[in-house]
Amino acid sequence: MGEDPVIEPIRVEVEVLSWVNRFVGGAGTGQVTLTEDVKPGTTVRAVLRQVTDRYPELERALWDAGRPREIGDHIEVMVNNAVLGVSHDLDSELLDGDRITLLGQYMGG
Repeated sequence: MGEDPVIEPIRVEVEVLSWVNRFVGGAGTGQVTLTEDVKPGTTVRAVLRQVTDRYPELERALWDAGRPREIGDHIEVMVNNAVLGVSHDLDSELLDGDRITLLGQYMGG
């Protein structure tokens, strides 16, 4: 009987920018980068859930309380510099080296 092949994890970076990074231990300015090792085929949603499971304040800020499977209105999510809906959505599978960016939306007048 053969052994199961070893499945090497892929590495995905999660950049947390501007005021959003205070939810992951940052200063509320600049950038905090988290490196997530995940199984091949992991989705954008799964990586974001993995991160927000560790950071409850980010979880409350990122996910829509009324629709918990959806992103709320205050944080923009990008994958490889494109906003969600352009080349990826929450259920898109990520590849090794992909980058998710969380950027706080600003309101002004």
